[in-house]
Amino acid sequence: MLTPTPIQHETRPLSSPRIFLVRMGVFLILIGFIVLILFEQLKRAFFGNPGLNALIIGILAIGIVLAIRQVMRLFREIRWVNHVSGADGRTLARPPILLAPMAALVGDPTSRALLSVATTRSLLDSVGARLDENRELVRYLAGLLVFLGLLGTFWGLIDTVNAVGRIIGSLKTGGDASVLFDELKSSLAAPLAGMGISFSASLFGLAGSLVLGFLDLQAGQAQNRFYTELEDWLATAAAEAAATNSAEIGDAAPGGQTLASLAEGIEALVQHMRGEQQMIRDWVEAQAARDRDFRILIERFMRERAN
Repeated sequence: MLTPTPIQHETRPLSSPRIFLVRMGVFLILIGFIVLILFEQLKRAFFGNPGLNALIIGILAIGIVLAIRQVMRLFREIRWVNHVSGADGRTLARPPILLAPMAALVGDPTSRALLSVATTRSLLDSVGARLDENRELVRYLAGLLVFLGLLGTFWGLIDTVNAVGRIIGSLKTGGDASVLFDELKSSLAAPLAGMGISFSASLFGLAGSLVLGFLDLQAGQAQNRFYTELEDWLATAAAEAAATNSAEIGDAAPGGQTLASLAEGIEALVQHMRGEQQMIRDWVEAQAARDRDFRILIERFMRERAN
């Protein structure tokens, strides 16, 4: 019985996604400076519709935490891969989560030698599905922010139209023009408040969607690099496993030579049978051609005899 040997990987370890966290942090700091500079204007816009705007800001905060968490959870997976490949000598405190199906196969040196192309592809498909599943929630929250901004827009427009209708219905004709103008000016406060609801919700919703979109882009780039490097590492592991198994079969001496001789004999027999089949097909085609010529000759002789 053959005993698989552990595979020694010489590939470079998976790189850390720390650079993407730095980009996220710098971007959020820039957004904080912009909010600090425009604080008074944003404060007035916020109180145009404090309930809806507070909901938008709360969803934005949840989306920011989830986007950063997507990158943070890659550290455990990368640390596990580097430990298995021998590039990280530190002791692992926790097993992986995203790579849990892979840990049962690749983490065991005995099972690692059984890696094949089909097994590697199945593992990568499983990891890719889990990565995409984690990003779906952030994408949904980004779309939800746009929806809430549009909801506030239509809400404000409805209030504006209703207020304008009430103003027009309450105006009295035939009076002094200055009095009518004063009444109209004092009555425009409600429509302007409705426009404040409209534009403030759109401002916070679209700005929040922009922030989440950038963070989701960075998280996606981190996950794509992790997936690509993992694919390269698994391809190398599968190639080394195939080479190790081939070497072990060759080292089996009489058994390996017998299997090789048997395979060569079967291959020669198959080639011989194919050659005989081709000869039979050629003979059948030649016989069919002679029969056709003979039939044509008989038909010609019968016609001549009839004439």
